[in-house]
Amino acid sequence: MDKVVHFGAGNIGRGFIGALFAQSGYHVTFIDIAEPIIDALNEKGAYKVRTASENQEVFDIRNVSGINNKTHPEEVVEAIKQATYITTAIGPKVLPFIAPLIAQGLTERLKVSDAKVYVIACENQINATDLLKKEVLKALDSGTLDKLEGRVYFFNSAVDRIVPLQHNEELLDVLVESYHEWIVETTEKVPAVKGMQTVSELAPYIERKLFTVNTGHAVTAYLGYLAGKKKIHEALLDKTIYGQVKAAIEETGAYLIKRYAFDPDVHEKYIEKILYRFQNPKLNDDVTRVGRSPIRKLGPEDRLVKPAKEAEKLGLPFEHLAGAIAACLQFDANTDSEAVELQKELRDQGLFWVLREVSHLSETDAVTKAVVRLYKQNR
Repeated sequence: MDKVVHFGAGNIGRGFIGALFAQSGYHVTFIDIAEPIIDALNEKGAYKVRTASENQEVFDIRNVSGINNKTHPEEVVEAIKQATYITTAIGPKVLPFIAPLIAQGLTERLKVSDAKVYVIACENQINATDLLKKEVLKALDSGTLDKLEGRVYFFNSAVDRIVPLQHNEELLDVLVESYHEWIVETTEKVPAVKGMQTVSELAPYIERKLFTVNTGHAVTAYLGYLAGKKKIHEALLDKTIYGQVKAAIEETGAYLIKRYAFDPDVHEKYIEKILYRFQNPKLNDDVTRVGRSPIRKLGPEDRLVKPAKEAEKLGLPFEHLAGAIAACLQFDANTDSEAVELQKELRDQGLFWVLREVSHLSETDAVTKAVVRLYKQNR
């Protein structure tokens, strides 16, 4: 049986990427520091994935195990030596911290095996695998670097599946939406994985997903939070919020259509499908979960600022995106550490400082001016 090493035993790891590998006949070793989950994986060796749909499907996920990389890094190295795929769903900020362990595993692997291994970071960030690769290569010695060609492959990917907060009786079970998309950028012939689609150029797909799904989800969360809504589907029942969210992702859509020559009618249907997914009450997704990590989401390459800047460069509208940025700046949920930090920086350093340091927006930028106007207007 082919083996997979997957970093991140959280709900996305178990409910999406890990599940697809297990359903494809691989043994999946989850790597994480969450001791209860690792212990449960090793004790039970199986869990269930359920879909949040009218006709619920239940998938039995088997051939799984876990390793705590904090307490047993040597076991992770051994697992990497035998893996066909090394994947992650751990959050882009964590990638630099796991890279040295991956590098150690690859170093030992290349001493004993010529078999190909494929490394894929399955994160909500453009070219996340490039970030991981850079950190892994930094941790390799020159002798190992010389052995990578034709044996270790790094592929960027785009992932899309909503995995809400869980309320399951069993620790390992995961509730997910029925829809999922996993696109990997490669021209290599790779071992088959159920649900994985390979393409020669990822950029159109990952930007379409990030600037429609992730942007739309975030805008819904921040506008919903300001309106006192608790759930994502409840926020979109409000016609005003629905209209503002749709207008924001139609602004990102105008950029995507111009940048990648998407068919406008096809992209409009894609927008409608995304909004329909968000309205699924069975996901019962919390506004505060979707809105968490506002500092990361205000980054210059992320879901709010990047499409606003790109729209500005092309002379396209960005007013609703600016409004979404302004709403994100007002996300003050005390359950989220980034939200607490963001509000402290706004109080201590001021709005212009935050936009400059976090979003790389200058005071004279047209996007900045729109954000500041809407931020002050909504307070």
